[in-house]
Amino acid sequence: MLFYEKLWGLQPNGQDAAGNRFLRCSKDHHNIVLYQGSPGLKRLGWQLETDEDLHRLSENLHKKGLQVREVDAAECRALYQGPTLRFSEPFTGATHEFFTHMDTAADDWTPSVAKIQRVGHVVLRAPDYKGAVTFYQDVMNFRLSDSIGDRVSFMRCFPNPFHHSVGLSNSATRGLHHVNFMVSEIDDIGKALWRFRKNDVPIVRGPGRHPPSGSVFLYVLDPDGLTVEYSFGMDEFPEVDFREHRVLPPIPESIDLWGAPTDKRLGAVGQIEDFAAP
Repeated sequence: MLFYEKLWGLQPNGQDAAGNRFLRCSKDHHNIVLYQGSPGLKRLGWQLETDEDLHRLSENLHKKGLQVREVDAAECRALYQGPTLRFSEPFTGATHEFFTHMDTAADDWTPSVAKIQRVGHVVLRAPDYKGAVTFYQDVMNFRLSDSIGDRVSFMRCFPNPFHHSVGLSNSATRGLHHVNFMVSEIDDIGKALWRFRKNDVPIVRGPGRHPPSGSVFLYVLDPDGLTVEYSFGMDEFPEVDFREHRVLPPIPESIDLWGAPTDKRLGAVGQIEDFAAP
């Protein structure tokens, strides 16, 4: 908790009855929840534009034979959000939940050690990589922005303009690779570099620049060993007449234009919680 508040720059906003902590980087009640347990990913939340979108999604998921759970009203209230659907996709095992309303916080969002704009994206490991990419396109309506060979694909949740909200990594095992937070200024990256060094936070890649999205990045480990990333700047796509996705060669320069060294601990910790777990 202290890492995410004091060193990373999220603002605490209370806790639930079980002691799980809400944190935010916007006017929303929360943007992440820190749960007690093994380090990893519990679920991903997506806010849709309208209730009709939620209804259409439910119908589509049922037609695809997926187990879709309507979250009970008491849990929705505890999460400060409206009616919610929850399901697990079969390729990474990640649980997704969809809703149209999130309560706002009682006070304004005030940046502290970093001017965080938003939770940017997650990267997930998928053993059936091609199947995962197809699923996110055909079932979840994500658009493919770019790929690096057959190693990783970057996908945006249309009509969100940012280059990617999910990355799918070709891997022998399932898991969470990292969680990204987008910052407002390149100075946020530079200041963080020295803040993390001063406080003995392991830096596992960067600073550098990702050629697919154009983002300047810095990856570190949180106290549980999870990889988290700051990034500044990202390619944006219009809703219409957007460019076709590119396939970059599977070489180190396609990951980082600056050639920053990579620590082997990058993305090594992060299990994905089973959908059936309480």
